[in-house]
Amino acid sequence: MNFYTLIFLRHGESVGNAEAYYQGQQEFPLTRRGRNQIKRLISRWQVDGTRIDRIITSPLVRAADTAEMISNALGSPCEVDPDWRERDMGLLTGVKRSSAEEIIQTPDFFTPYDNMAETGEGNWALYLRAGRAIHSILQRPPARYLIVSHGGILNQAMHVVFGMTPQASGQGVHFRFVNAAFATVHYDPMKHKWVVWGLNDFTHLAVRDFDLDEDEES
Repeated sequence: MNFYTLIFLRHGESVGNAEAYYQGQQEFPLTRRGRNQIKRLISRWQVDGTRIDRIITSPLVRAADTAEMISNALGSPCEVDPDWRERDMGLLTGVKRSSAEEIIQTPDFFTPYDNMAETGEGNWALYLRAGRAIHSILQRPPARYLIVSHGGILNQAMHVVFGMTPQASGQGVHFRFVNAAFATVHYDPMKHKWVVWGLNDFTHLAVRDFDLDEDEES
């Protein structure tokens, strides 16, 4: 195998998702529905004969438990990389979305270099971390890698793949990842060529398993 396959998977639904929190790097476990979402994904991959050579996961429990379920079912080795944890949401960490405006107001204009919610990671910082995490994988031998992570940093990982840097005030392209959805990309290091095979693939889920209006940061 002379090329890389990277499968970027967002964790199953967590308590923080279900109860509309800004999760950031705070711990929230998977819900029963979240575990069922991952079970359906596993069943799909087992039927398809999907092979995963190595799983790399965020250390946050909602991602780590997702990764463990897949590792146990598919027999793929799993390791933790802190670079794949979710964005530090600053003062909004662990805050109900409905209460966010009481904590801090979103400015009318902000640059990619500004902090998120005063003390958290801005878009540029998150973009650089996503790039570092992808670069780390590309230092390994070519193989099929499953990355289990979170909506915010996976969005920036796709920006890295597409070569698009963050824009002011969060403008520009956004990549959607519903819970338990994944994107697949291939990289040929001999040609420096990325091929996007799929985005936000959730065909293993029923429509009721996600909220189309849910924010990507989780």
